[in-house]
Amino acid sequence: MGKLIKNHWARLIVLTAAVYQVAAAIHGFFWPKIFWDFLTKNLDVAVKPLPILQIINLIFGIFIFAWEWPLGFLAGSSLHRSIEARLIVLPLAGLAAALLYQATNPAIYYSVGMIVYFWAYSEGEIVVEKPWGLPQRVRSGRV
Repeated sequence: MGKLIKNHWARLIVLTAAVYQVAAAIHGFFWPKIFWDFLTKNLDVAVKPLPILQIINLIFGIFIFAWEWPLGFLAGSSLHRSIEARLIVLPLAGLAAALLYQATNPAIYYSVGMIVYFWAYSEGEIVVEKPWGLPQRVRSGRV
């Protein structure tokens, strides 16, 4: 059996969250609702009359999907290979998702994906240049 490549697992979790976030943002255009409206009505201006939060969630979802898949111009770039950049951007996307009522599940998925990415980062994993590729093994004793 092989070893679990945690950054691939995290990528699948975050891809699921990004697709769900795009769907939730589109749903939010028709039924605008802030998640925290049971505590305060002050945040309602973020979803109506202008769909600011929905647009932010749509942009985050599309960008993260393009980054994680990755899109052709991002594949192999330093942005695509950086786990550190993901650990900076994913909390922002998760925060935007947590504010929109329809996108609370992607916020949870982003949190799980961040934990797995941090686990991969702490074990020294790298994201290889070829998307969905495997890291090359270092064979000891051979010249």
